[in-house]
Amino acid sequence: MPSSTPPRAASDTTIVKTGRHRKLWWIALALVLVIAIIVLSPIICTLAVAVAITAGVSLGKKTPTFLRFRTPATAARALIISVVVALLSSGMANLVLPRAHTTVDEAPVAFAPASPAADEAVAVGEDQPEYAAPADTVTPEPGTALAALETLEVKGRAPKTGYDRDEFGQRWKDIDHNGCGQRDDVLARDLAGVQKDGRCVVTSGILDDPFTGERVAFERGEDTSSLVQIDHVVPLSDAWQKGAQQLTAHQRETLGNDPLNLLAVDGAANAQKNDSDAATWLPKNTGFRCAYVARQVSVKVAYELWVTYAERDALERILTGCPTERLLTSDYAADAMAIAAEPAAKPSPSIAPAPNPQPTHESKPAPAPAKPAPPADVYYKNCTAAREAGAAPVRRGDPGYAKHLDRDGDGVGCE
Repeated sequence: MPSSTPPRAASDTTIVKTGRHRKLWWIALALVLVIAIIVLSPIICTLAVAVAITAGVSLGKKTPTFLRFRTPATAARALIISVVVALLSSGMANLVLPRAHTTVDEAPVAFAPASPAADEAVAVGEDQPEYAAPADTVTPEPGTALAALETLEVKGRAPKTGYDRDEFGQRWKDIDHNGCGQRDDVLARDLAGVQKDGRCVVTSGILDDPFTGERVAFERGEDTSSLVQIDHVVPLSDAWQKGAQQLTAHQRETLGNDPLNLLAVDGAANAQKNDSDAATWLPKNTGFRCAYVARQVSVKVAYELWVTYAERDALERILTGCPTERLLTSDYAADAMAIAAEPAAKPSPSIAPAPNPQPTHESKPAPAPAKPAPPADVYYKNCTAAREAGAAPVRRGDPGYAKHLDRDGDGVGCE
């Protein structure tokens, strides 16, 4: 008769599987608890700190608290355990969770740019340099804009009081006397594919804008002409506050129409620049900044304008990166400034009295000064009296001449 008892081998296999399942369950439970502790570590830390404070108060005052520690020993154990739990949970929170005051943007950088490489136009405060000056010093070569910058006077802005665009004379005056206004001359110089109406008026062309590096199509018209504007490299308002007030009307008119100070540029960029200097605005096109600030220095040198401290620092920082950028000159500026150098009316020269030379062995002593002429009605009784008076010889027509003094009748008495 077969036994009803199951085989022993099958029973052992079932026990082994059950043990494995229990181990896996406990491992999974432990992982869940660890994850829960890590995630809830800030809350656990807060609760542990609260328990520690309560236990400390209970021990210190020996009075029951809201946790109702029955004995000092119980409060002491709770204090120790809560402190340990608070330390462990706070450590887990710091490892897993980012600190509240730390952001990605605060990560240390390995280097700082030596020059402004941003794609936007630079706009910084007047009182602060835009970037730190380079550590290496550059010895400027003669004839460069960097060398000329050192010759410019540095001081603060003068008041803008009295500034008016009309102070700079006729707009687009034909200063080169070619029969065309300066606006059309500059457009013809700076645009490609120029089309004209007649000999002067530019009607269309393509501008490779130096300020933005973009290409702008120019078409003369009421709504399109403003897309390309003529920029004063040194704005006239800036020039007025840095020495142009002391220039003559002719010099200011030349400054306002000098091709050295004029560039065809994108209209929007020109409006953004307004009357800013290099300390507060630079072109978006970083490849043009060296030529731009070199031209500003050239204009200020030519018309004897000054720069502010912040402006000088900005110009120097840019030109240090391109120390061979040449200084530009202007015949119009040279002529205008030369006219001002001459006085309006030459005063009649004053002749200083010649010094009384001391006699030397090579020079004869100066003759004694002549005695004052005698009065016209003087009368000499004889030649002895004439000689004593210093009038001898007495010639015909001289005061005191008489026939009794001129015995031989030759016209000379008392010979």
